[in-house]
Amino acid sequence: MRERAALAALALAAVVAWALVPTYPDYDAYHHLVWGRDLTGGTSPGFEDPFAPTQHPLYLALAALLSLFGEAADRLLVLVTVLSLVALVAGAFALGRALFGTASAYLGAFFVGSSFAFALYAVRAFVDVPFLALVVWAAVLEVRRPRRGLATMALLAAAGLLRPEAWVLAGLYWLWCLPGSSTRVRAGLLALGAAAPLLWCLVDLAVTGDPLFSLTNTAALSESLDRERGLAAVPTTFVTFLADLARPPVALAGVIGLGLALHRFGPRRLAIPLALLGAGVLTFVAIGVAGLSLIPRYLTVPAVALCVLGGYAVMGFTTAEPGPARTRWRGAAAGALAVGVVFVVVKAGSFGALRAELRFIERTHQQVSGLVAEPRVVAGMRCGALTFPTYRLVPDARWRLHAGASEVRTRAGADAASVRPPGAVAVYIAGDEKFARRFGRADGVARATNRPPPRAEPALVHGPFVVYDVCRAAPR
Repeated sequence: MRERAALAALALAAVVAWALVPTYPDYDAYHHLVWGRDLTGGTSPGFEDPFAPTQHPLYLALAALLSLFGEAADRLLVLVTVLSLVALVAGAFALGRALFGTASAYLGAFFVGSSFAFALYAVRAFVDVPFLALVVWAAVLEVRRPRRGLATMALLAAAGLLRPEAWVLAGLYWLWCLPGSSTRVRAGLLALGAAAPLLWCLVDLAVTGDPLFSLTNTAALSESLDRERGLAAVPTTFVTFLADLARPPVALAGVIGLGLALHRFGPRRLAIPLALLGAGVLTFVAIGVAGLSLIPRYLTVPAVALCVLGGYAVMGFTTAEPGPARTRWRGAAAGALAVGVVFVVVKAGSFGALRAELRFIERTHQQVSGLVAEPRVVAGMRCGALTFPTYRLVPDARWRLHAGASEVRTRAGADAASVRPPGAVAVYIAGDEKFARRFGRADGVARATNRPPPRAEPALVHGPFVVYDVCRAAPR
C-alpha cells in the first residue's frame, strides 16, 4: 500500500510538472507526429525525406493516434513519455525489490529517477523512455516468475517496435525459455519475438518499397552527419556514455554492486541484470561493427541495470547476516553516500543547466510558432518554400504549418541548391549564440547554409530568426 501511494504521488507530481513547465518534443518525435498526421490524413509518411530520422513503428502508431487531438498532440506526446518515466522508476523499484530487497530498491529507483539524461529524454518525448519502461517491466515479470513466457515476450515484442535493441533481448529470452518448454511453446515464443523485426520491415516495405530501409537509411544518415562511428570507437564511448547516463558514482557503484551480488547470490540469481548488461554490450558492439552512429541512447538499458545494482551496492548490507562483514559493508555504504552527497554538491550547477534547458525548449517553441505565424512568412510561402539552415527545425515548422516536405525544407545536404529558388523564404539564425549553435549549425552541415545572401535586405526579423524573401529581397 505504501509503495502504491508513493507511485500515485509520483505520477501526480509528474503530471503537475508537465502542466506547469511546458516542454515540447525533439526532432525525431516531431517527425513521427508529422508522419502520424499524414497517415490519418491518408498520406504516405515521408521516411525518405532529407535528414529524416529512423521510423519506430509503435511510436508512429501512437503519434497517429495523438494527431487526432490536433495541435495538442505534441504536448500529449510529452505527457506519455513523462508518465513512461514514472513507469520506468516504478519498474526499477520492483526489479530491485525482487532481487535485493526494499532498501536497495528505493535507492536504485532514485538513481534512475534522478538521472538528468532520463529526465531530459522524457520532457523531449524521446522514444527511449517508453521503450525502457517496457524492457524493465519485462525483467520484473521474469524475476518474479522465471521462464514466464508469453507475458514477458509480449512486452519485449512491444519494446522491439520502439527500438531494435529489444530484438537482442527477445532472442536471448527465447534461448532462456528453451529448457523444459514444449515445441508448441517454443514456436509461439519465437513467432512473438520475431514479430517486431518482421513488422518493422513490413512498415518499411509498405512505405518505401525497401524492407531494410531503416537499417540502410540509418547508416547513410550516420555517415552524412559525421558522427562517431566504427568498432575502434566502441570501448571509449561505451565507458563514457554509461558514466554520463548513470552518473560516474552510480555507474561505479553499479559495477561494485554486480561483484557483490555475484559473490553472494551467484550468476543464476543475477541472470536478468546480466542479460540487460550483456545485451547492451552486444548491441553497442554490433552498432559499431555496422558503422552506425555511437550515441548514448543505445546504452540506456545497461545504464538502468547499473542504477539498480548501484542501489544494492549501497544498501545491500540491510539484507546481510549480522556480523563483521555487515558492519564493514555498512561503513563503506556510509562513505559512498558521503561521496554521493559531495558529487551532488559539486554538480549542483547541473540543476541550473536542466532548468535553463527547459526554458530554452519553451522559448524555442514560442519563437518558431511566432515565426511561422508572421504574415510576411505566410505570404512568402505562396511563391516558394520556407527553408532553414539545418534540418533541426524543419519538423517543428511543418507540424505547426501543416506543411508538406516540399513546403518546409533545409538548405543543408546534397540538394541544397534546389531549395533556394527565387521565391523561397530563407530563414537564418543571428544574434543569439545558443540558437545559432543549436539550429544554425549541425554535424555534417556546411556553415554556409547560415550565411545570409550578400547585399540583401532582410524581409523581417523575428527574435533570433532573420528572414530573407528571396524573390523580393535578393539583388537582381
